[in-house]
Amino acid sequence: MFKCFQVPMFIYPLVFILGTIIGSFLNVVIFRLRAKKSFLKGRSYCLKCKKQIAWHDNIPILSFLILRGRCRNCKTKISFQYPLVELSTGILFVIIFFHNYQLPFTNYYLLIIDYRLLITIFRNLFFVSILIIIFVYDLKYYLILDKITIPAIIIVSAFNLLLGFSLANILISAIIGGSFFLIQFLISKGRWIGGGDIRLGILMGVMLGWEMALLAIMIAYVIGALFSVILLIFKKKGLKSQIPLGTFLSMAAVIVMIYGNEILEWYLEILTVY
Repeated sequence: MFKCFQVPMFIYPLVFILGTIIGSFLNVVIFRLRAKKSFLKGRSYCLKCKKQIAWHDNIPILSFLILRGRCRNCKTKISFQYPLVELSTGILFVIIFFHNYQLPFTNYYLLIIDYRLLITIFRNLFFVSILIIIFVYDLKYYLILDKITIPAIIIVSAFNLLLGFSLANILISAIIGGSFFLIQFLISKGRWIGGGDIRLGILMGVMLGWEMALLAIMIAYVIGALFSVILLIFKKKGLKSQIPLGTFLSMAAVIVMIYGNEILEWYLEILTVY
């Protein structure tokens, strides 16, 4: 017999708060990856005056608002990246939680809980956290780091094995996800995409399965094309300008992870009409 219980509404704000805390940590990871420093030790500090940030000035979102986006000591402006990443992570955590439990915002439901559901939630929260790092880092620096994607591939694969996925299924999905970019890399001799895109493709395949990974790739290219056209219209980029493909892939992977089945159903309905 499975154990049933009601999920009270106060859980959802707690999930959001947890997401903002994780988002604050992701900001530290992004900064220290660029600075080539460990993100597992050491207190946060102001980049200008080098003073350590007190705990009460390091509360996600709230501290930024109270300090009006400036360092308490030297009044240097704090990047909007910090509250935006914290807010985005909190919102995505809540969406993932709702999606997995299929709860409305207003009612309680009796839920059947087993270890597979809990592992799925932890896996999805971990995956979206990794994608946020990739999204921001590639947007800022046009790099997808192996020290992020390779450990993520291993961890997500371990999650999937615990969920009962076969090793063959995981390997096939990884090969298909990575091969899409590997072929482009070989044809263009590295001019179109970088090696980081290949590893991200493998990660997407492992996490989403090869079918959903291909859907996410298609959506990423559509988003990237629209974004590029807008930049060209406003003369912010040229035809040969580099675009952060990892940013669009990360965005599309999150969309497909949450709404992939609904998108496929919608697409198939359109095909049947025409």
